[in-house]
Amino acid sequence: MQGTSLKGKNALVTGSTSGIGLGIARSLAAQGANIAFNGFGDAAEIAKLQAQLASEFGVKTFYHGADMSRPEQIADMMQAAESGLGRIDILVNNAGIQHVANIEDFPTDKWDAIIAINLTSAFHTTRLALPSMKAANWGRIINIASAHGLVASAQKSAYVAAKHGIVGLTKVTALETATTGVTCNAICPGWVLTPLVQKQVDARAAAGGLSIDEAKKGLLAEKQPSGEFVTPEQLGALAVFMCSDAASQVRGAAWNMDGGWVAQ
Repeated sequence: MQGTSLKGKNALVTGSTSGIGLGIARSLAAQGANIAFNGFGDAAEIAKLQAQLASEFGVKTFYHGADMSRPEQIADMMQAAESGLGRIDILVNNAGIQHVANIEDFPTDKWDAIIAINLTSAFHTTRLALPSMKAANWGRIINIASAHGLVASAQKSAYVAAKHGIVGLTKVTALETATTGVTCNAICPGWVLTPLVQKQVDARAAAGGLSIDEAKKGLLAEKQPSGEFVTPEQLGALAVFMCSDAASQVRGAAWNMDGGWVAQ
């Protein structure tokens, strides 16, 4: 639903050229927020995405292709976004990658990359966004964690460690901004049918000789009692709520939207 609750605000969403990040970016834009995109992809397709969002919702858009494992590129992105749109009012730390292996077989370069992109990048964006948010006495930092920020699964040591770290970073940020108009919270999705999860579905189907639908049902049955995927649109609606005045005292929450995953 289109509205104006965030009109005049500027939002930077990392990892927003597809999946959860794009869903959140669209939801924020639908409420009038200007959007700074970040992520990988074909330049022409990203430009098309920017134009579509700008036209559909009447907002400004910006793009920076920072590699979120590189602190100097993150700093450049933050500066460029502020120059292109103005102060970053809403920061959504969503960028993430995954690799699955037992601990003893886990490639050290994959561990380093997952920690850098899924956790350390959020520290860098947060530290750079906070001064202007505090000066304005208004800001929203939303960290996209995971059900894996609250519970663990085998073969996902780096991802689980990073997402637990994101929840911890969220709580510290919330405490340090508790007497200000800046809030920080985490959203902890369960299974969402993003390109990242689709790869796991495809691998399950190939390994078990299953159809894609059978592989999806099997994946959900193991963890998510609802038997349904969480959608990017649902996560976007929660992000919009967290940006609202009604959520001004929601601070340091790790809000699971997971079809009952962590209730078990």
